[in-house]
Amino acid sequence: MILSGSTFEEQIGYARAVVVGDRVYVSGTTGFDYTTMTISDDVVEQAAQCLRNIGAALAEAGCTFADVVRVRYLLPDRADFEPCWPVLREHFGTVRPAATMLVCGLADPRMKIEIEVDARRR
Repeated sequence: MILSGSTFEEQIGYARAVVVGDRVYVSGTTGFDYTTMTISDDVVEQAAQCLRNIGAALAEAGCTFADVVRVRYLLPDRADFEPCWPVLREHFGTVRPAATMLVCGLADPRMKIEIEVDARRR
């Protein structure tokens, strides 16, 4: 079990990531900076912070973004997705994991994007 220090993990009862054998399952991760529990109003900055948070969980599990096999993007506003593409491409452009984008409500109205990944440890 990998914890990030997010207050949500304690309040709701989940882990940032779980390692099962050679698989790493990273929970839906938002753009909160977990050290300050603050979040930007900008969706692209949120996406970048999501990826920093995910990268930290992957590193703790012994992985990198190169090990990601599936990514799920969840956004309340579909128009916010395309502006995030450049920052997403920086991490996944050469990896090319299976991907899904869903439009849905998120737990907090300040959240504009949530990203979930599955990875395989090599």
